[in-house]
Amino acid sequence: YIMLNRRHIRAKVMQVLYAQTTNSTEIDLVAQLQNSTEHMYKLYLLMTSLLIKLRERAIDYQKRSQKKYIKTQQDVNPNMRFIDNFLLQKLAEDAPLNAKLESHKIQYWEQDGEYVELIYKDLIQSDLYQSFMSSSKSSLENDVAFVVEVFREIIVSNNKLYDYFQDKNITWVDDFPVVNTFILKLFKRTTSKLKTEFFIPNLFKDKEDEVFGFKLMKTTLDNIDFYNAEIISKTKNWDKDRIAKIDFVLLQMAICEFQEFPSIPVKVTINEYIELAKDYSTPKSNVFINGVLDKIVRDYRNQKTLNKKGRGLM
Repeated sequence: YIMLNRRHIRAKVMQVLYAQTTNSTEIDLVAQLQNSTEHMYKLYLLMTSLLIKLRERAIDYQKRSQKKYIKTQQDVNPNMRFIDNFLLQKLAEDAPLNAKLESHKIQYWEQDGEYVELIYKDLIQSDLYQSFMSSSKSSLENDVAFVVEVFREIIVSNNKLYDYFQDKNITWVDDFPVVNTFILKLFKRTTSKLKTEFFIPNLFKDKEDEVFGFKLMKTTLDNIDFYNAEIISKTKNWDKDRIAKIDFVLLQMAICEFQEFPSIPVKVTINEYIELAKDYSTPKSNVFINGVLDKIVRDYRNQKTLNKKGRGLM
């Protein structure tokens, strides 16, 4: 299972290039891109570990209930449906996942336990929880569906938790929806027989994708003056200072793909940067970027300087 597709990789390169200063060296930018991708994986581990901590919180409550001097009927015969939930148990007992949590030093919830408490209170007071705990139907499908809904309705939608992540790492603001969508898809694939490293996704599809972002960033930087001249020649009716900085970065990266990535089809490149403009730039930027890239491609084709081969010709 893959967390980062090429659009996400392009977005991360764009963010690093956009935020660079005159003092930034290539080594600095490479380190920033490396950190950005690694922090995304860390966010995945952090979100999954929160579910483990919620289950631990429930176990702790049960243990303390057993030590009461005067016990209620519920203390004597506790409802174990949440603690025994198939998916929550698998997460808690998964050795490869726990090894990753340890190696990445995911100890946020030990230090900031009030957020676990906050989510746990929201959880046990929810209709979702009450319905699950009182249901007579017990199955793997119900267990998984319950965790998916808890994650979507109670964890992801909690504004205080979102603010917490934002304070911890600014790049997590963009990573949050990507990681959460990935987790929901992963959980929905849960079966009774899970592969050994089911909860340990790959960050990249393959080695080619792993190096793609670094090559794109480095080659864009190496040729930035040439790309800027290309952009300015195609936007003569525009005041350079009025072009959004982020649009300049997106155009630089797209021209780089036209010339330095022979196997990426032109249509793919144009569509990807139009979508990034919709997500990150001004309301009309996608139309502007589409127009500029169309002109550039037309010129390259006329001059026979478009560097494409194999599947890049599609």
